[in-house]
Amino acid sequence: MSANTDRYEIAVARYFDAWNAAGPEELAKAVAAAWCEEGGYTDPLADVSGHDGIAAVIAAAHEQFPGFVFRHAGSVDGHHDTARFSWELVSEADGSAPVAGSDVITLDEDGRIRSVLGFLDRVPGGA
Repeated sequence: MSANTDRYEIAVARYFDAWNAAGPEELAKAVAAAWCEEGGYTDPLADVSGHDGIAAVIAAAHEQFPGFVFRHAGSVDGHHDTARFSWELVSEADGSAPVAGSDVITLDEDGRIRSVLGFLDRVPGGA
């Protein structure tokens, strides 16, 4: 069980590395490290596949929320090739977290993300 728990924790850490990457080159490297080539990302606002599509969604979030970082909230729970976790989008200026959600990921045999199904639990009006 510990090996699987580590696998989930590593995958989620890479996921947050991608979401918090600064600049296009770092973002491209972080997405490639976290997702397999045919990987996908789906939430209520996006449905993309491939590294370029995923990087574009992340870049758009950075543009919409400058000065914010994604932070893991709670613990990672998983079984087989699937894990779930919660997150918040936190302002570096004042610590507020206007956006929060939960994601379910599936992993490939190498521990990279095959798919993300994202759910938005808290979203500010107009976002």
